Amino acid sequence: MKNLLGTIGTYAAIFGVLSTIMNFFNYNLRLLMWIDLWGETTGWIIRIALIVVGAVLWFMFGRGGEEEAAEAAE
Repeated sequence: MKNLLGTIGTYAAIFGVLSTIMNFFNYNLRLLMWIDLWGETTGWIIRIALIVVGAVLWFMFGRGGEEEAAEAAE
């Protein structure tokens, strides 16, 4: 379960960063086109939240695989 949450966090952060970069060129990911329907400010809040929540999930659960592998080797 930890690894799954880390993977979801990784994808959320990547999608948030890609959406932020692509927005500067007036493009957006199809998966995230809905975030600008509520206005530009809300779209930016959602993008930033994706990056922050994704990074938190990755730091909390995504790097556990290295620790679990070290414990299993012992």
